Amino acid sequence: MANSRHRKPDDRSNNVERIRDIVKNTEEKIHEAEISMEFADPMQSNMIKEKNKRRKQSIEALKEEMKDEMTARKKGEI
Repeated sequence: MANSRHRKPDDRSNNVERIRDIVKNTEEKIHEAEISMEFADPMQSNMIKEKNKRRKQSIEALKEEMKDEMTARKKGEI
């Protein structure tokens, strides 16, 4: 039986790749949402635009995080 008192060590070794995948998936969702706007009513279209705006903000934050992780990797902190 596993001991639930011990936490797994923080493994940041694949963070850059993991973040890159998240960015790629989010960009694909933006593209799919833009296609669906062609068939959406004005209210749905506005909701999609707002969601894509938030997605783009998330992508920018993720790219900054990826830069930080790459810097840490180069410095040997990871």
